[in-house]
Amino acid sequence: RKEHTIVVVDPVMVATSGARLISEDAISTLKSKLLPLATVITPNIPEAEVLSGMEIKSEQDMEKAAETICDTLGCSVLLKGGHQLNDLLLQKGKEPVWFHGKRIDNPNTHGTGCTLSSAIASNLAKGRDLETSVKYAKNYISGALAAMLDLGKGSGPMNHAFAIEGEYVR
Repeated sequence: RKEHTIVVVDPVMVATSGARLISEDAISTLKSKLLPLATVITPNIPEAEVLSGMEIKSEQDMEKAAETICDTLGCSVLLKGGHQLNDLLLQKGKEPVWFHGKRIDNPNTHGTGCTLSSAIASNLAKGRDLETSVKYAKNYISGALAAMLDLGKGSGPMNHAFAIEGEYVR
């Protein structure tokens, strides 16, 4: 891996409901080929359980799992806490950083995971460090959810264009 190459991977393997989305062979290939190339990966709790081989029930478990993943794969980990709302960023050789979210009562959350990883990649590409990139990306997600876009039936998308000319352009 080249040091200037930025790779952000949202390892879509397991839904937050616990349902497997890809086969065991595909998971094995992800773990051996793709994820070790990543600058940072953004698993949810069920995905981190698969990657770490441990059950995650607390913030302490999140720290242990993220450390195991970071050591095993050699990449940074943003472990998304889901309904716990707290996300954990673990970078090799650095103290864990917790991001505390506020609940936004919006059922239209379709695509938040891939939007978060894309926003992190965008901020890294702008030259920001990983911690700052995650902070900006989480603020962007919060703003997009708070805009309360309501399209179609079921869980629709958030409003990605809520600040199209705002701070996220720079």
